[in-house]
Amino acid sequence: MKRIHSAKDPLMIGHLKNVMATFGIKCVAKKLDLISAAGELPPIECWPELWVVDDDKVVKAKRILKKTLAPLASVKRSWTCNGCGENIEGQFSECWNCGHDRFGAKPGRGLRSVATSSGKR
Repeated sequence: MKRIHSAKDPLMIGHLKNVMATFGIKCVAKKLDLISAAGELPPIECWPELWVVDDDKVVKAKRILKKTLAPLASVKRSWTCNGCGENIEGQFSECWNCGHDRFGAKPGRGLRSVATSSGKR
């Protein structure tokens, strides 16, 4: 049995366990209740962990884990709007200023244009 991931959020460990199950990889979640000991123990030592039962499936599990977590990593990065050049925090998918979306040049109605409109439709 090999540990493939730990996270401070037990819900994430549960989600990843379910993802692995859809690919036929049996996993065990450990330390789900240990987070309450953080402070007495180093916090990172209390984080829930995901373990793959079959050592032969560890490489496949790590590949699936990487693909599953990749979109989460990209969401956290700030981005610059192609429409107006505004710097946008990573959790947002649309520019507040002009309405362009993060992944293309689809214009929308940003908050600034809504606030300055006359209210006529």
